[in-house]
Amino acid sequence: MPHNGSQLPARHQVYLLFAHEAYYPADSTEINTSLVAAASLLHPHVRQPDGARIHDRLTRGRRPGEIVPLSTLTHELDGGAHWPEVGDWEAVTQDLLQLIQGRRCDALSLCLPDIARALVCSGPHSEVRVHDPADGQHHVYGPVDRIRVLIGVGWHLAWAEAGSPLWPGDGLLKA
Repeated sequence: MPHNGSQLPARHQVYLLFAHEAYYPADSTEINTSLVAAASLLHPHVRQPDGARIHDRLTRGRRPGEIVPLSTLTHELDGGAHWPEVGDWEAVTQDLLQLIQGRRCDALSLCLPDIARALVCSGPHSEVRVHDPADGQHHVYGPVDRIRVLIGVGWHLAWAEAGSPLWPGDGLLKA
């Protein structure tokens, strides 16, 4: 994919991971979670200034290569109470999904299993409790399990970016 001069090298990228309504591309299985370069939030087809404000919040104080779930931002924004000050995350993620589906930016498109997806959609200190009807047991998945999911996503990202970093799209706004 073409790259414009405003794209950061891969070693400086921060990534946004967000879950969404599942869709089924003709050549693939279900996709229910997507990961994009944070710079995709600066795309002109993303609701602005919301995308730029979310980009600022997403990248502030992060380590290069960090994968940040949308739920982590929600947690950092006092459980979502401060989202109105930052931007309309629902509209922005819908715009990102349209970019992905229109191939106007690169994404790592994933089909996360239910528990992994629930962990990504929960805050960094949350627990997901599951009842297994087969054995009657309750299972609790927590922060350590969430980190394992993010490490797995990181492995997929490293493989996807082996040739080149995720392309955030053309005509990006200045950060």
